Amino acid sequence: MSVEFNISNQYLRSNRKKGFVSFISGVSMVGLILAVMSLITVLSVMNGFHEELTNRILKTISHSYITGPDDTLENWDELQNKINSQERIIASSPFVEDFALMTSKNNSQGVSVRGILIDQEPSTSALLDDIKYGSLNLSEDDSSALIGVGLATLMGVGVGDQITLIAPARNALGILVPQSQSFLVGGIFNAGLNDYNNGLVFIHLYDAQDLFTLGNKISGIRLKVDNLFDADTITRNVIDSLGDGYYGLDWMQQQRHFIRALNLEKQMIAIILSLIIAVAAFNIVSMMVMVVTDKKSDIAILRTLGMTPKRIVKIFYYQGVSIGLIGISFGTILGLLLAANIESVISGIESIIGFQFFPKDVFYINRFPSKILPSDVISIILGSLFLVIIAAIYPAKRAGRINISEVLRHE
Repeated sequence: MSVEFNISNQYLRSNRKKGFVSFISGVSMVGLILAVMSLITVLSVMNGFHEELTNRILKTISHSYITGPDDTLENWDELQNKINSQERIIASSPFVEDFALMTSKNNSQGVSVRGILIDQEPSTSALLDDIKYGSLNLSEDDSSALIGVGLATLMGVGVGDQITLIAPARNALGILVPQSQSFLVGGIFNAGLNDYNNGLVFIHLYDAQDLFTLGNKISGIRLKVDNLFDADTITRNVIDSLGDGYYGLDWMQQQRHFIRALNLEKQMIAIILSLIIAVAAFNIVSMMVMVVTDKKSDIAILRTLGMTPKRIVKIFYYQGVSIGLIGISFGTILGLLLAANIESVISGIESIIGFQFFPKDVFYINRFPSKILPSDVISIILGSLFLVIIAAIYPAKRAGRINISEVLRHE
């Protein structure tokens, strides 16, 4: 271990007895600890929210779907048989989807109506996995419907109540006229996302064809593939096998704006919090300048003993970097501990103040998920270390340029 490093460690320990200089050193170190801890925790929570939202959305939409140029498909049963014969297709389900006005008693609400075959839909979507009330049954004979828990509350209906769906349709003359059908609520589901709970109605596929006057056409066929990250390639292969006149959208295309928004949000938060680390790191500059001023007499003595300016620079450079390393190390440890236990910490805070940060009726997610990515932690450590190294250069060079004759004259 070099002489310069030993002296810098002695200065680091002795500063604890130096009143104001010690206080400034402590503030600089604590600032760096808090900045690193905050960045690790926030990015981990962002990763958790990102994963939770993505998983929930992927459960509620199919991996991809195929439709025709006018957003309808004819002879869909033959097409479905061809699609199911493809090697990487796990399941498929036909659907009809459009918008309608839902009325019940004295209430009305615009909804998205999806016509499905109840024996096939659950294989490609998890929207109906959680039936809160009633049963998972859609019958063409009794014209039953499934609605979300939020929509049931908004409309004031329950299992067994009657609802009416009104959709625009064109008659034989091409005139736009309203088309209506009445249904009985057979079940109430919880999709886990408010958009679906508050605005989605499931009816039988054939009822939807009648409601939207599609005849034997459907809107498309949903697909479940063996690897969702290869959904685009698999969908293109399926379309190629079907011939011209068809197109498909995979889940990344359907949700590209949402996924892009999540990534952009994480990047912006990382940049903003990185500025906090930069402020904390450059506090080391002012702190080390004060240390150099405080140690002028010591520097003069070391110079008279034969130590070169370059070695003086190393002493204070090592001291600044050491303070930064201590702050980064403690900040990383505390950040990892907080990120790993964030849900328990938030639950404790909520119980103390009596306030819920994410109410179930407002937010998609009512908890604080956290996912620690090693790449994020490594990037934060390396970035913080780089800023600390840059911040330690100026005061160290200033120490090497001190005029020892002036110092000794005043001593």
